[in-house]
This record gives sequence, structure tokens and C-alpha cells, in this order.
Amino acid sequence: MTWQKTDRPVMSTPLGKQKESVMYYSSGNYEAFARPRKPKGVENKTAWFVGAGLAALAGAAFLIRDGQMPGNRITILEQQQLPGGALDGIKEPNKGFVIRGGREMEEHFECLWDLYRSIPSLEIEGASVLDEFYWLDKDDPNSSLQRATVKRGEDAHTDGLFTLSEQAQKEIVKLFLATGEEMENKRISEVFGKEFLDSNFWLYWRTMFAFEEWHSALEMKRYLHRFIHQIKGMPDFSTLKFTKFNQYESLVLPLVKWLQEHGVVFEYGTEVTDVDFDIAPGRKQATRIHWRKDAGEGGVDLGPDDLVFMTIGSLTENSDNGDHHTPAKLNEGPAPAWDLWRRIAAKDPAFGRPDVFGAHIPETKWESATVTTLDQRIPKYIQKIAKRDPFSGKVVTGGIVTAKDSSWLLSWTVNRQPHFKEQPKDQIVVWVYALFVEQPGDYVKKPMQDCSGEEITQEWLYHLGVPVEDIPELAATGAITVPVMMPYVTAFFMPRQAGDRPDVVPEGAVNFAFIGQFAESRERDCIFTTEYSVRTPMEAVYTLLDVERGVPEVFNSTYDIRTLLSATGRLRDGKEIDIPGPAFVRNLLMKKLDKTQIGALLREFGIVGDD
Repeated sequence: MTWQKTDRPVMSTPLGKQKESVMYYSSGNYEAFARPRKPKGVENKTAWFVGAGLAALAGAAFLIRDGQMPGNRITILEQQQLPGGALDGIKEPNKGFVIRGGREMEEHFECLWDLYRSIPSLEIEGASVLDEFYWLDKDDPNSSLQRATVKRGEDAHTDGLFTLSEQAQKEIVKLFLATGEEMENKRISEVFGKEFLDSNFWLYWRTMFAFEEWHSALEMKRYLHRFIHQIKGMPDFSTLKFTKFNQYESLVLPLVKWLQEHGVVFEYGTEVTDVDFDIAPGRKQATRIHWRKDAGEGGVDLGPDDLVFMTIGSLTENSDNGDHHTPAKLNEGPAPAWDLWRRIAAKDPAFGRPDVFGAHIPETKWESATVTTLDQRIPKYIQKIAKRDPFSGKVVTGGIVTAKDSSWLLSWTVNRQPHFKEQPKDQIVVWVYALFVEQPGDYVKKPMQDCSGEEITQEWLYHLGVPVEDIPELAATGAITVPVMMPYVTAFFMPRQAGDRPDVVPEGAVNFAFIGQFAESRERDCIFTTEYSVRTPMEAVYTLLDVERGVPEVFNSTYDIRTLLSATGRLRDGKEIDIPGPAFVRNLLMKKLDKTQIGALLREFGIVGDD
């Protein structure tokens, strides 16, 4: 794989006997509404998925909908006892509600919405999940009324400003214009200086996306290109969209129900331990899947018509749940998902380098916690900051609220309530997370990673502005909190280069593909999104079955001059660009520009002012 100057990875020409794939990218209604014809010989194929996360579930759906494969010829192998992977949401006995993370979505998740337009809603008869999501956002659009706090719940007065110095703006432009090759193996701190890292922009960015200074500058570049149209909404989250309930109930369950109705087989409690390959010049074939189930060894032999889609790596691998009185543990022991990728990668250089991502726990861990309020005094403090009634059933915080002066860099969010269908109406479910889990807290005086749920609640209540004398009681009996430590949650953000992640369909592969966050899409998409988890299996299915329909390309806002000008104006906090030299020179130049579309655009987006 090589990098184009556009930072888009391209596949080399297939060698030997491997048939060149017809998979391609597309945009527009012509392709979006087209239905592909049935691929030749699909009725004779079978499909096996390693893992039951969103990537596998989406891949199975594309096999059925677009590949027209009978669902009973598809098997999903999952180590855990339930599907969904990182898209979770559960009530644990004797602990409470648990959500390990949250997913921010937007209207230009083209592959995600392409999938969910076909999945029936569980909430609204006759509607799709996309319909349900779309109507919800129309009725209750998202926004944040207070993005950050200081001094225990007071408004931080970020005021929607990015506070980027001229030097910091130049550094963003330099990253934006750099090639992917230039940013390989570089950390964010190698590209940006102190002025940038002290800006509101970096505060918004790092807490919204969970970036650290030591993470990949290449991935940050991809995020800039991917979400340049979202710059205007970063301070108030007005361009984001969220599901009605937690992601397990809103996204996973409807998809699983649809797959089961089509006959897809789910094998839970099945740990895939290895995959064998026949590797020859120009041709690679998966020949056997090995698994462990009920303490016994098993597997299945694979021929050219037996397709295998492998989810490699895992951001939630070895997650550990504490409880209200017990800290979550950092599990650095054997990691089955990572060990599987290591065994596979040892067989061919094209299968990636897992230790680039999965061997740096100190740099890839962070902790979250789910707080369920039991005392009616706590929601009043939430309402004071959110400026909305948390019991209204509508948007509450509209995204995370960051305690800017927290030594943990603690952020928290309250989504629409109830967040779980079985949640009592007088309770609020809050998600809390921190980026600096090794730093002592401001109230607790302990690192978050050493804290019980009760102690994390104390720290959160402190930054919420609860009177110090009330904190011990409210934390002890007014809430129940489940902390979760995740050793690999930002593993995909580690600095990398081309080849560290295997191509979705490696060169010469005839019956297998890699899917999920650690597979390399041919498009210029970015990770840690539901979109990426759907894009990679769509590419895999369309490639291996030669589906005659385009995979939606990444939304091309990065090539839209209007979007670029709008983002430029916002990054400068509305400050006009000064044209050096005497006023008459500026006036002469603007008179010439005003006779063109360029001048109109510069004025429309506030890059230059009206005379």
C-alpha cells in the first residue's frame, strides 16, 4: 500500500490469479438508490464473522441485503455472551447501569445511514432506524448550552471561541496541507506548539474525540479533513446527533433482530484462537478457523467459497467493571482479540503490525464511569449547568461538559432520559470519563484509576458545584456508580504508518477480509466512529462478492471552498484577515475581487469585511 498526495491509500494492482475487484466509491442519488443484481454463485457461498461488534453485524446485513446471500449461510462467532462489541448498554446485577462510552454521530455518516435505512425500528411501526433517528433530531435538535465549567460548576466562558493564536492557526493549516506520508509516526505534540495546546480549540477537540498529545498526528489530520464541515459546531455540538436510548438498545438490538429474522446464526461463548492461510505468490486463501468453545477445541475448514471476515484488535478488550465500593482493575493480562491478531499477523507482512497499537497500555488506557442518580438533589445541579430539565425527555447537556480546571480533565454528559428503557423515571443516568486517570483528583486526592464508584461520584459532584459538606452523603447514598477501566480504548490513535493496519482485503486475498477499527479502508475515513465500523465491512463484502454498487465515498467537504472558507472564519473567531499594505492597495484589490465570485465568497464567510 502507498499513500497518494491526497492522503488516500490506494491498492496496488492485484497479482497472479486474483481477480481485480470491481469495488468502487460513489456519491449521488443514482448510486445511493440503486439495487445491485444478485452476485454470481452467491448461493453456494458461506460466510463466517469473527466477533459480533458493529462491523460484523453490518457486514452480515450487507451480505444479505446487497449480496443476496441467504442468512442461514452466515455464522457470527463471538467470545462474549451478547453482541454489540463497544456499542454497549446494560444493567448489571448488584452494580447498576453501565455504558462504557458514547458515540457522536452526524448526518454525513454515509455508510452508517445506508445500512440503517434498511433496518426496521423497534420503536416506531413501519419506520426504519434511520427514520426514527431523523425524526428524533427534527423534533429535538442537539446543542450544548454550556460546554465547559471552572471553579466547581461556574461557566468557563469559552463563549464559542477557539482562541487560536496566529502561530496555532499556521500549525493547523500546515497539518491540513501536509501529505499523509509526512505525518506518519508523528505525535500531535511534534506538530503543535504550546500556544495551540493551550487553546480552547484543543480543549474542545481532545475532550470530544479523546485525543492525547502523544497520539497520531496522521489521525488528527484525517479528522480535520473528515470533519472540516463540523468546525462551526465544535463549541456547542450543534452539528452532532445522538440516539434516543443507549447505543445497544437503539442500534445493536434492531440490527440483531433483523439478522436473526433472516436466519443468521450467532455462536456466543466462542473464542476464535487462530486462522490458517494458504499463502502463495499473488494468492492468499483462508483455509481454517480454529476456536475454543465450552473448554473444547473446534473449528471449520474453509474453501474458496467460504468467506471469513475478521474483526482484529479491540478497543474494549479486557475492560474491567468495578462497582460503587470497588475500583475497576487495569487488566494487562492475556488479551484474546489482540493475541489472535498477533498470530494472524505473524503469517504474512500484509496482515498488519498489531503491537503498534496493542502494546502501549499506559498510552491507550482511560477510564469511564456510569452514574445513576438516586437522590433528587443531584439533578438540580445538573440542570443548573445544562440549563435544561434532565427529566424532560429531550436533549440535556447536548454532549460532554468538561471541567476545564479538573486535574483529571473530567468530562460528563447526560443524554436524553431515560437512557435505558427499564430505567426508573426518577433516575438520571450520567456518563463520566477522564483523560488523566493517573493524576490525583481535586477533591478525592487520588488518581481516578484507584477510585471506587463512590469516590468518582465525589469528584464529579465536587466539579458539579455541590456544597462540600453535602458531597460525602450524596456520593454514598444518592447515586450508584460503576467505573470501567479500558486498557486499549485509544489504541487506534497510536502513531502509525502505512502497512501497520492491514488493507480490508489484502492484495491477493480470495476469501477473507479484515474489518473494524484496525483495518485500513481505501477511503480517507477516520477511526473511533460508528461510520468506520460500517464502512470497512461494506468494502469487504462488496469486494469479495463483486457487488455492483458503489460504496459511499467520504463526504467531500474538505474539497468544498465554501466549507473551507467557513472553517477558516470560525478558526479565526470571526477575525477578518488583514491585507498588508496601504488602504488604497486593499481597496483596489477588493474592487477587483468583488467583480468575481471569489470576492462574494470572501465577504459571505467573513474572511474580509464590508467597506
